[in-house]
Amino acid sequence: MTPRSVRITGWGMYAPERRLTNADLARVVDTSDEWIVSRTGIRERRIAARHETTATLAAIAGKRAIAVAGLEPDDIDVILVATLTPDYWMPSTGALVKEAIGNTRAAAMDIAAACSGLVYAYTVADAYLRSGMFKHALVVGSETLSRYLDFSDRGTCILFGDGAGAMVLSASDEEGGGMRGMELTTDPDGAYMIWLPSGGSRSPASGQTLARGEHYVRMEGKETYRYATKTMATTALKAIERAGWKPEEIDLFIPHQANVRIIESVAKGLGLPMEKMFVNLDRYGNTSAASVGIALAEAVDSGRIKVGDKIVLVAFGAGLTSGGIALEWTADPLNGKRAATVEPVATVREPLDWSSVDPIPDRLRQVLEGNAGPRVPLDDVVPGEPEPANRDEVLA
Repeated sequence: MTPRSVRITGWGMYAPERRLTNADLARVVDTSDEWIVSRTGIRERRIAARHETTATLAAIAGKRAIAVAGLEPDDIDVILVATLTPDYWMPSTGALVKEAIGNTRAAAMDIAAACSGLVYAYTVADAYLRSGMFKHALVVGSETLSRYLDFSDRGTCILFGDGAGAMVLSASDEEGGGMRGMELTTDPDGAYMIWLPSGGSRSPASGQTLARGEHYVRMEGKETYRYATKTMATTALKAIERAGWKPEEIDLFIPHQANVRIIESVAKGLGLPMEKMFVNLDRYGNTSAASVGIALAEAVDSGRIKVGDKIVLVAFGAGLTSGGIALEWTADPLNGKRAATVEPVATVREPLDWSSVDPIPDRLRQVLEGNAGPRVPLDDVVPGEPEPANRDEVLA
C-alpha cells in the first residue's frame, strides 16, 4: 500500500572518544590553533581507535536511531550507508552494518556521493518507502577519514574527522510531514577538486602509488570554497522553493559542516541570520557523509527542533555533488532519550585467516602517542579565503 507520507522517526550519532585538537596538529604540521580557527572554525575533531571502522561507527549510530524510533533491528527493511571510506571495496559496508546491528532480513548497500552522501541516501530511502516497497529504512552516514589523510599536508589534515550519523525513515498513513521538497545536483567540471587519485580501477594500488602518496585525499581548497559558497545556497533555495516555502519560513538549517565561513556565506546568500544555522564543526571538523546526520541528531537532542518545524538539510561534496531537502519535523524530540539505552559498542566479523594492519597513519600515531617533534614556526600563512557570496550572486 502506498503511504501518505514518509517521516523521520529515529535519529542517532556516534563520535569516537579520542579527540585531536588544533594544538596536537601544530606539533607535526606548520599551523596553529589561531590559524585553523580563523579560517575554518574547527577546534578539534574525533579520531577512530584502531579497533573502530566505518562499519562499527555506523552500527552504533544506526542502533541508536532504531531505538529512538521505537523499533527493533529486524523491523528495518533496507539499510543505506553513505560513505567514501568503506571498510572494504567489497563487500559493501552496508552488508557489514546489517550484521553488526543484528538485522536478518534487510536489503543493504552503500551510497557514494562523498559529503552529500547522507542527503542522497535520504532521497533514495524516501523513494523506496513512498513506492510502498518498504516500510522502514535505516540511513547512515559514516566515515573514518583520518585514515585517508596526509598528516604533513595542512591543507587537508586540519579539516576532517571521524564519526557517524543515522536516521530511520518510516512510511506513515498520516498526511503531511517528512520531505516536502528536494534538489540533487552533480557538476563533473569540479570532479578533481576533491579526490583520491589511486586505489580504484583507473590507478590500482601499487608500490608506486603508495610511494607517491596517492592514497590520501587531495583538495583544491580555494576552488572548493568558491563552489561550496554558491551551490549550498542555490541547492537550499531550490529545495525550499519546491516545498512551496520561503527562506524566512525555515526554522533551522542543518548544513554540511565543512567550514564555518562557508556556512556564514550560505546564511548571507539566503538573507538569514546565523542563528538559523546549526553549527557543531568546532567539535567534530568535517566528517563528510556523517556530518549532516551528526548535526541533526545534536540539533534535535539539544532542543533546537520541535514538532512542526520546517527544516532544511543541505550538503556539498566531491563529484562535485550537492543535495538539499526541505522537510517538516513530526517526531517527538523527547524520543531521543532512548538512544542512551544503546551501548557504544559494535563489532564486525573479520574474515578467517586474515587480520588487518594497523590502520592509523604513522604521523597521526606520533601525535596520538605524544611522540611528535617540536612545533615548526608558522611563517608562511596563506592569504584569506574569498569573500562570501551575496544573495544577488546566489540568485543570478
